[in-house]
Amino acid sequence: MDSSTVVWFRRDLRVADHPALLAAAERAQRGLALYVLDPRLLKVAGRPRVEFMFRCLRSLDSRLGGRLMVVSGDPVEVVPSVARSVGAASVHVSADAGPYGRERDAAVAEKVELVRVGSPYAVAPGRVLKPDGTPYRVFTPFYRAWQEHGWREPADTDESTVEWIEPDRSEELPAGEPLPDVAALWERFRDERLPDYARDRDRPDLDGTSRLSPYLRWGVLHPRTLLADLGGDEGSKTFRSELAWRDFYADVLWHQPESARRNYDQKFDRMELDADRERFEAWCAGRTGYPFVDAGMRQLLAEGWMHNRMRMVVASFLVKDLHLPWWWGARHFMKHLVDGDLASNQHGWQWAAGTGTDAAPYFRVFNPVTQGEKFDPNGDYVRKYVPELRGIPGKAVHQPRDPIVDHAHERQVALARYGAIKN
Repeated sequence: MDSSTVVWFRRDLRVADHPALLAAAERAQRGLALYVLDPRLLKVAGRPRVEFMFRCLRSLDSRLGGRLMVVSGDPVEVVPSVARSVGAASVHVSADAGPYGRERDAAVAEKVELVRVGSPYAVAPGRVLKPDGTPYRVFTPFYRAWQEHGWREPADTDESTVEWIEPDRSEELPAGEPLPDVAALWERFRDERLPDYARDRDRPDLDGTSRLSPYLRWGVLHPRTLLADLGGDEGSKTFRSELAWRDFYADVLWHQPESARRNYDQKFDRMELDADRERFEAWCAGRTGYPFVDAGMRQLLAEGWMHNRMRMVVASFLVKDLHLPWWWGARHFMKHLVDGDLASNQHGWQWAAGTGTDAAPYFRVFNPVTQGEKFDPNGDYVRKYVPELRGIPGKAVHQPRDPIVDHAHERQVALARYGAIKN
């Protein structure tokens, strides 16, 4: 057994259900807990996500008795240096499936033994394949194969699994609010709202979702922990499917890393797009004149989060009513979402734009008025986030007010542009 190792935390800011901790404890007598503030990642992360990350780090540091070492710099230089400083021959991590993470980890592994154990997903990307060994392009067959493949039981770990080394230095974390008891959040959702999840999850005016996406994004919770709690009722089946979508998009990015930046379906490279920055800014600010769209965009700005139904509605509006590039919207989301995840965000946008794998047909154009009337039938969601409309009762609040475009006309424009490239 080695005398010491390093546990490098990344998107796994927890001590429960953490396979890398078990591997570290089996390998070495003691471990140093490390987090690296990577300038390349911080540069592209918006303020809400960075602030939430620091909340996660404060909670992890507290669980570790103040023994989390936080260092700024390039991980390719920092991680091997820290390992040498404590005489560690190995560094234990949860595997990173993202394009940058894979490149970074390959560079670190050239300088120190990097032991990859587990991943942020129930099933690691690249594991679920068609019988012929090729990746899935459509969710439904992926979901069937994903369930057949299965996943491990939660790992039995906590802060005492590893004997932690006291770091000789660490950057001070900014003061701020601690995280809530995330296990209690899950248990409350499971017991109170999961039974109606299949029915209520599409209603932004109801508290029908788990709101756990930021904790999953940062690995404060592992999806395997949640899957172990799910049964066979409709709510559990639907929630299990949503976790599978997360794994599916990570799998798509694993096999096609360029899809984070360009159309998965390359025929859309020929699609005529507009570049109206004034309209884009109106969309960003929630000032399109379509109340349901504006409510979603203002929720994003106010809370760093947006209901999933709203993410689809506002994305459809950007690409099919305003004819603007989906990657403009994807960048805006990543700037403001606390749960901003490259795989889920980029491929969710490509789904809405019709350009991605398993995408919504391009000719499916969400009507922002009828979407509001269906999923916010009393108008409560709009009145919450668009205060100037609070005096308008019922679903009448969904009628456009000085809209920046005419939806019926722009729908025809979108269909005509699609018609020009579909063959």
